[in-house]
Amino acid sequence: MDDYNKIIESLGIRFIQTSNIKVLKPVKVEDFYDIENTIIILNRGKLVFGDDGESIGAGDILFIPGGKLTNLIFSEDGRTDLGKEDGSMKSTNYFEPFSEPFDTVEIDNYSYVSFEAKVFDSVSFFSSLDITPFAIRNKPDIVDLVRRISDEQNSQLSGRARVIKNYTDQIVIEVIRYILDNHLFVEQLATNSTYFKDPRLLSIFAYIRQNLNGDLTNKKLASVANVSEDYVGQYFKMLTGINPQDYIEYQRMELAVNLLRTSQSSIREIGREVGYKDTAYFCRRFKMMFGIPAGKMRRRESLMNV
Repeated sequence: MDDYNKIIESLGIRFIQTSNIKVLKPVKVEDFYDIENTIIILNRGKLVFGDDGESIGAGDILFIPGGKLTNLIFSEDGRTDLGKEDGSMKSTNYFEPFSEPFDTVEIDNYSYVSFEAKVFDSVSFFSSLDITPFAIRNKPDIVDLVRRISDEQNSQLSGRARVIKNYTDQIVIEVIRYILDNHLFVEQLATNSTYFKDPRLLSIFAYIRQNLNGDLTNKKLASVANVSEDYVGQYFKMLTGINPQDYIEYQRMELAVNLLRTSQSSIREIGREVGYKDTAYFCRRFKMMFGIPAGKMRRRESLMNV
């Protein structure tokens, strides 16, 4: 347990956004994806998620780790299916934000908070554990924290950002406690949390994050970790389960998604900024990873950004 205390103390947690959303029509969002972690509180209705069709009801919580794809079905009867290329786009036909008290809304609705949680500001904690989206039940304290964040965000009170930061920190700790208390993802935790204790690997993570458009060959990573070039790939995979170049590509593509959503840079410029000199190759790899072209990712908005 002391190891997890050290991990929690090392986490850099950043609030991203929150909103309350009405579900105007039954709809399935295929392969919902966001680079940030997302907590969804279902206030009213039914939400089915994942390949196995697990469902949550009013008062339950769905946690989606950053970078994990999942299907989301809001109210199955007579639904419309939104495919991969438009499944997360901004659509007033299906979703609408609201500001009135959630318990006065008479149609299906949910609240959400998205956030970042990185160990030593280097690697996304929940993504690195390789855990799947999961339901959290009977946790009114987390539900209350999400609603408090929403209230603060909609207020003009002084110190609002600091209060939201504190509530977001509490949410992350409560999610970790829920995982540990309910013995969820035991194998993933045992396998994938060990490398948070290795300073050489953390140095590699930090270097990659700071140099995504630079030299990230195994030779360079070996010099950062002070291990041999022949060994660095084996060393990295032994601790993380993936080889360093696959990890680097994921980090580059994660940054590319963020830039597509938040900047006006061209796809060529974004490709170069994340380390791809060949725009055509960048576009091929992007579509292979996310299932849609980079241009379509730019035009669609996250389901949570309605």
